[in-house]
Amino acid sequence: MAGDSGTSAGGRAARGRRPPDIEELRTLCAAAELGSLGRAAIRLHASQPALSKRLANLEALAGAKLLERSTHGVKLTPAGRRLYDEARKLLEQADRINEILAGIARSGGPVRLAASHSASDAFVAGLLGHLNERRALPVELMSANSTVVRDLVADGRADLGVAASRPHHTPYPGVRELSLSDDEVICAVPPGHRWAGRDGITLEEFLGTPMVMRDPSSNSRWTVEAVLRERGLELPSPLVEAGTPAAARQESQARTAPVLVSRSVLAGHGFHELPIEGIAFRREYVLVLPAYGEPSDEVKELIDQLRHEARVWLRGHRLRAGS
Repeated sequence: MAGDSGTSAGGRAARGRRPPDIEELRTLCAAAELGSLGRAAIRLHASQPALSKRLANLEALAGAKLLERSTHGVKLTPAGRRLYDEARKLLEQADRINEILAGIARSGGPVRLAASHSASDAFVAGLLGHLNERRALPVELMSANSTVVRDLVADGRADLGVAASRPHHTPYPGVRELSLSDDEVICAVPPGHRWAGRDGITLEEFLGTPMVMRDPSSNSRWTVEAVLRERGLELPSPLVEAGTPAAARQESQARTAPVLVSRSVLAGHGFHELPIEGIAFRREYVLVLPAYGEPSDEVKELIDQLRHEARVWLRGHRLRAGS
């Protein structure tokens, strides 16, 4: 009888215990994968105290410590590892369900594409024109700088992004990136500038000449400054800071001044490219996807179309450069 009573009490206790909240499990997995509550807070777009409270609730529910905390970050305890392995499977299923629900809600609606200004100029706008002509896949385009593109995808406000990469960048929480196409930030001049007939300029000339360039928040500006910083060098003071690549191109033409932007922005506008002796500012365009889950069939189709359009654009640029 005593054994029956104990079993009954244990059953009542198990039935009385609430199930873990999905966000508590997501917090545990993010902290374990990133090794830090701070980085987990960035990925999950929540405050660190809020994550600490979720973990405390989960540990109380488990009746065991799930994470070891130290000055170096956090790591799973043996009990935490057991829970993590099962929680990760559950979260993958939950993410897949969310994708299905989102697909149902947007059924028949456009794919939301976020693209950087220079990527739009290079090949994205051209692709959308082709799609519209064929009345093919409907796409809603949002143009912004590359950092905002990543934010839009991470927040779920865009299904897919096209952005410029950054040299030696820290992985951006909430998204994953796939290579799409090579690009380079270049120095160039419009017709009529005294450098227009030259084959290139020296590094000293580049560093000593104010020129039109993008604003400090832009990817092209960040790329140039990062490469120069590795050599202990600094950009000259800008002649003009432009908010978009097109505005930079127009300022350069109006002032007959050197400009520092993506090569794709200047294609077909009569600018003369000036290689800089001993230095180059290479980068690439990348596809930006949510960190978790598989893209929908419509997004996969758009990815295939973007890859094709980027190859055509890059092939055309190389042919023009060789002519």
